[in-house]
This record gives sequence, structure tokens and C-alpha cells, in this order.
Amino acid sequence: MNFIFISPHFPHTYWAFCDRLHRNGINVLGIADAPYDQLDSRLRSALTAYCKVDNMEDYDQVYRAVAYSAFKYGRIDWIESNNEYWLEQDARLRTDFNVCTGIKTDHIRAIKEKSEMKKYYALGHIPTARQIRASEGYEAVCRFVSESKFPLISKPDRGVGASDTCKISSYDELARYYAERPNIDDYVIEEFIDGDIVSYEAIVNAQGDPIFEPSTLWPPSLMDIVNKQLELIYTIDKGVPDALRDLGRRTVKAFGVFNRFVHLEFFRLRHDHPGLGQAGDFVALEVNMRPPGGYTPDMMNFAHSTDIYQIWADMVAYGSTLQPWGQQRYCTYIGRRDVRCYRHTHEEVLDRYRDAIVMCERIPDVLSGAMGNQSYTLLFDTFDEINECVRYITEKA
Repeated sequence: MNFIFISPHFPHTYWAFCDRLHRNGINVLGIADAPYDQLDSRLRSALTAYCKVDNMEDYDQVYRAVAYSAFKYGRIDWIESNNEYWLEQDARLRTDFNVCTGIKTDHIRAIKEKSEMKKYYALGHIPTARQIRASEGYEAVCRFVSESKFPLISKPDRGVGASDTCKISSYDELARYYAERPNIDDYVIEEFIDGDIVSYEAIVNAQGDPIFEPSTLWPPSLMDIVNKQLELIYTIDKGVPDALRDLGRRTVKAFGVFNRFVHLEFFRLRHDHPGLGQAGDFVALEVNMRPPGGYTPDMMNFAHSTDIYQIWADMVAYGSTLQPWGQQRYCTYIGRRDVRCYRHTHEEVLDRYRDAIVMCERIPDVLSGAMGNQSYTLLFDTFDEINECVRYITEKA
């Protein structure tokens, strides 16, 4: 089997995906713009071959690299980056080379545009916030407000990570939004949902059936974290609530997704919301057809005592996995900001939680807007332990 991995060096932990493919006897053919000698040694060991291009944004260069790989190694069976940024390019390459193990260009809008996602949620009878395109104009949005009420949330139709997202709380703010916002056609406006964000993750096989299903708790909203520069705190849950598992599986089927790692976001309502559900119910937020970001895959390994990279590689090679799960614990990420002064020093945190810390990393600048600058990843058995740790690490001077 020939697997082309697009940009396998970023994020840097993605060497593990390539390593597990290699262990399963798959030819891993990397394409990226980084010099070969600058790749992680573990990644170099996993690659059967590597094509360096000058510019990953130049489709012709990447196309030629794929064509060369096909000429040298034979038919390409998979093309994948597992990266949100390259999803459209991945789909175009699959279409041009007739690779049928993933999403092609005729389905890419469904997983990239929030306005298109609503159609597929409707197909699966999955509750989700009401939405209107900002391009329909101020008067149309005012009529929308008469049904959904303030506040509203404006989002780019395409985009992830709460970038360029804002809350609109009054008619004055709405008028200012239309007066000041350029490229209004690029945005959608939704009713505000008061809920905690919970995600359903899965690795799904060729039939769209999950072979691995974790869940992640994400309070508070990523929009507030980015816009207000708050600490990012989130936790891999020990299990998946039955209602969330049901909605997650239905969402995968509604979107027609297969052979993928998926990250599906939901609100868990804090209060009853007419037309959507009661407090505690789950409401769809958006789909992300790739692994969750940051160090989340590694956190899932720690939480479930397993190897999620091997599970994914087994899905590619065999369509199933025998990878065991072990002890189930909570795994929590806490990201501190360099711009804030904390009561407890980095050294004090390391000393106090030396038995709980499983990762301690400086975050690359390109990811620090959402993730913070200094990360601590810890294992706990109870939420009381998590809450105490969060208070200690984030307490201000």
C-alpha cells in the first residue's frame, strides 16, 4: 500500500502517524516544504521516500510530487494530511489521482463551510443553532433576531479555532457590525447557544463505523479564550455519554464520512433552549474532519492508556484494530500566558505536580493564540483534583 502523507512534519507530533503506518508495512511517501535533514529523525525513519517542494501553496508543485511518487512506487492508495489547513488540497489531489479512500472535491464544502454543514445536520435530524448568511443583509438579520433574540454570534463561513468570531448583543452593535465589517459575504450569523463545548472524537472505518470513540470537555468557549487571551483548559473525559455517542455516530453517517479521524463539536445546554432541547441536551456546533488540534491525540493516549496513532494506522491498513485500552483517567491541559503574572512559578508547578504531569511544553508561536505559551498536561482520577490544580496553576500574582 502506498500512502502519501502531506506535510508530515507539522504538527511535530505527526511523526507518530507515519511511524505506525510504517510499522504496518505501508509505504509512507512524504511531501512537504521542509528540508529533509531538518525533519525529526523518527519521521525520517518512518518515511519510505520524501519529496521536498518549494511552496506547498503551489498546487502544481504538489501535484508533480504526487505524480512522481506514483511513477516510482505505483498506484497511490491514500492521500492525507490530517490537517485542517490542507483538507481542500488533499481532496483535490484525491480527485485528480482518483484516490477513493477519502473525501474528494465534490464533498469538500460540506466539511469546510458552516452554512453547508447545516444541511447535513438536518439530514441526520441533529439539533443545531439557527443560522443566516450575513450577506442577506441588515434587515434580514433583524427579522432573524425577532425569532432567535440577542445575542448573536458572527463567524467566518470558513475557518476554525474561533478566529474572527464575535458576539453581537444589540441592534446598535448589529448596525456597527454591518458598517465596519469588510467582506460581509464571508460570514454567517447564528443564534447564541449558552452551553459548554463537548466534542465527540472517533476514528471511523470504510463503512463509517467507529473503531475508537473518546470525548473531550472544552469549557469555556474558544472564542473567549482567543479574544480575551484566557488560559486554555480542557480535559479528555474517561468515557463518552450515551447521548453524545448517538449524536456523534449519526453526524458521521449524515455527512457520509469514512476512513477518517473526526472531531465533532457540540454544546451541552446549560439551560432549556426552546426549539433545541432541555438543559443537559447536546446541540451540534460544527464538524472538523481531522484529528483534534494541539496535543489532544497524545492526551487521549494518556487518558485511555492506549496508542491512538496505532489505532488510526490499523484503520488504514486493516479497517479495524486490536489495540487495547487500559486504565481510564482524566487528562487535563492547562495553557498559561506569558503576558500574565502568576502567583506560582513554573518551577513550583513542576515540583507540586511532578507525579501528575505527563507533558510540559513551550507552545510554538503559530499555535499560542489558542493554546497559550506554556503548557502543562496532567493525569487525574477525579474532577476535584482537576479543579484544585487549575486554581493553583492559573492563580494570578
